[in-house]
Order: sequence, then C-alpha cells, then structure tokens
Amino acid sequence: MSDAGASAPSTLSDEDQYREMVEKNLLRNYLANLVHGLLGQTGFRLVQAPTFLPAYVFTLSGSELLVGLALAAQPVGAALSSLVGASLIEHRKRVLPVGFAVGMMMRVQVLGLALSGLFLPPQQAFWAVCVILLLFGLFQGMQGVMFNFLMSKVIPVDRRGRLTGLRNFLAGITASFVAYVGGRHFIEANTLGNGYSATFLTAFIMTSLGLLALLAVREPEPPTVRPKTRLRHRFAELPELLRGDPDFTNFFLARALTALGMIAVPFYILYAGQVVGLSGTNIGLLTIAFMLAQTTTNLAWGTIADRKGNRFVFILSVALWMLATATLMMTHSIMVFLAVFACLGAGLGGYQIASQNLVLEFGSRDDLPMRIAISNSATSVMMAVSPILGGLLSEQFSFITVFMVTLVFQAGSLVMIVLRVREPRFRRGKIH
Repeated sequence: MSDAGASAPSTLSDEDQYREMVEKNLLRNYLANLVHGLLGQTGFRLVQAPTFLPAYVFTLSGSELLVGLALAAQPVGAALSSLVGASLIEHRKRVLPVGFAVGMMMRVQVLGLALSGLFLPPQQAFWAVCVILLLFGLFQGMQGVMFNFLMSKVIPVDRRGRLTGLRNFLAGITASFVAYVGGRHFIEANTLGNGYSATFLTAFIMTSLGLLALLAVREPEPPTVRPKTRLRHRFAELPELLRGDPDFTNFFLARALTALGMIAVPFYILYAGQVVGLSGTNIGLLTIAFMLAQTTTNLAWGTIADRKGNRFVFILSVALWMLATATLMMTHSIMVFLAVFACLGAGLGGYQIASQNLVLEFGSRDDLPMRIAISNSATSVMMAVSPILGGLLSEQFSFITVFMVTLVFQAGSLVMIVLRVREPRFRRGKIH
C-alpha cells in the first residue's frame, strides 16, 4: 500500500515545535498583548499612580497614617495570593482561561472604588476603600503571576523589553490625557458628585476593554509542565528553589529592598501639596509629569533592556529614582516639582520594566510561575510594610525623614544588584 499521499512525520523535537508555534503566532500575540497593556495600564495607572488614590484617601481620612494603612491593604492582598496564583497554573498547559477570570475580578474592585465614593459617606467610604484595596491586591497578586507567565510563553526574551516599553509608552500617553481630564475636569468640577469616583469609573471601563483584547491570544501548549502539587508541598520546596540559583536569590532580595524603598511613594504628592497646595489642577499637572516621563522613557528602557539586559536597566532606573527623591527634599516651586515628578516617573517606569522582565530569565520554564510568585510576594510584603512605616515616620517626624529612609533602602538594593547578581541572559543552560 502506497503512503505517498500521507504527510511526513515531523522531525522537530517537542521543544522546537513549541518554539515554532510561538514564532508563528508572534505578531497576533504581540498585538493582543499591546492592546491589553495599552488599555489596562492606562486604567490601572489612574488607580496606582502616586497621586489620585493617596489624595482621595487623605480627603476621606485627613490622616497620613490612615493613608498608609489604606494603601497597605493592596500589597497585603497581593502577598497572600501570588503563591496561590502560581499553584493554580503551573500544572496547566493553558493558563489564559484562569487568568481571564482573575483579571475580571480585579477590575470589579476598581468599579467598587468608584461606587463607594458615590454612595457612601466619607467614614464608611474610607473603610470600604480599605476592603476593596485588599481584594484588589488579592486578585492582582494572582493576575501578576498569570499574565507575566503568559507573556513569557508567547513573547521571546529578546523582544519583551520593546513590547513592554511600547505598551507602557502608549498607555502613558493615553493615561496622561485621562489624568489631566480627571484632575482638571472630574475633580475640580466634582463630576457625578465625586470627581475621584468619576476618575475610577473611567479606569474600570478602560481596564475592562483591555482585558477583552486577550481573547485574541493564541497560547502555545508547552511540551512539559510540572505535575499538580499541593500548595503546602510547594511551600516546602521554596528554600531549595532559592538555594539552587544564588543570582535569582540575590535579585529576589534586591527587588524586595527596592519595594521597601517605596515607603515614600504615597507621600510624594502629600509633600508637594504641603509645599505648593493640593488643588485639583496641581494633582493633574503632577500626575501628567509623572506619567509622561514614564511614557517617554519606556521606549528607551525597553530598547536598552533588549540590548544590554534588564539588570542594566534596573541599575540605571533605581539610580535615577534616588536622584529624584534627593532633589524632592530641596524643592519649593511647582515647576521644580514637575521636573522631580518626571524623574520619579522615569525611574519607577524603568524599575518596573526591569524587575518584571528580569524574573522571567532565571531558571527553567517549569518552575517559572513559582519564581514569579515568590518574587512578587516578597515585593508585596515590603510594599505593605512601607506605606505604614511611611505614615508612622511622617506623623512622628516629617516627610523628609521618610525620604531619607527611602534612600537608604534604595542604596542597599543597588549594592546588591551590582555586586551579587550576574546578567542572567548571558548564563548558559537556561530556557527562556
């Protein structure tokens, strides 16, 4: 019997077939991730920029300490859920369905922020914000693991930096415009009876549209995945995961120190308000400066990351962030504050690109969800501690004390990453 009409069996290995599928769907997946990031980042920046939410919580509570306590709820939730997110996906060949459901629940919390401001009196709204931010963080912790892992599957390592940079660039342009509208027109005009709620409602709509873009992703199924393991067993394996790669462990520590250095982030805008006034116009202008700088430098950070490595971007961006923090303490005019907030935006933007992408480059693919999870968890724990510590220091001493402590943590992070972490992209034997 002739088999001339039968197709020849593939001579490619399972790993080569997997990479071939990644390349085949690269343009489609690149565009889907770009649109998702554009709309999602635009909306989430309105919630997570160090301007709108701290100022809103301060109007509800009138206390720097309560601002710190409220903002700490989000990273507490993220710290609790990152490892759960990893355990939900590391045994699955496709993670997008689970990630989509978690992403939608995260966006529901943004809607809750908007509705609580519209329908609750200030004291009740404050406590509602605390609960909502805790839930927001819970789903954010899981989403961060799932969507970072998804990007590592569909975008090759030498193109992630430019994708992240372009995504953040476009999102920053859009977010800067929306931030101006939020500050100048929503907050100043008290739109819907609560300008902050109107801003958060806009964020909910944009992030939800962005999530829908992920429906276009074609996710490849890897040739191997970890067997399903109970969460407590994976916890027991974490020390060995850290001991097995000293470079990853030192990066893990450096990233945690930098996150602890975020002690000052919620108080940048409050310090500016103390010096030049916390009007809606000033909030809008400072948010624009922060976001535009983050935007215009993201393309450069992404290109540098693809050419020189994410470790190099981590070093440069944290150094710029330190310079901006030091300058902030000597600033007395709105024009200089705008320049300082621009440097803060550029530094934070570069750090976020570098830290999110660098973790994807250590170790094997099968252990990647757990590496992302423990790195994100450590960062979230520190980010939970930092605003509370910042609130205590600012009330007992001053904002200047908060900024000085920030510089100490950031300096420790730089020393760790410079002296103890090799560029992982140039090490042999890694699967990316």
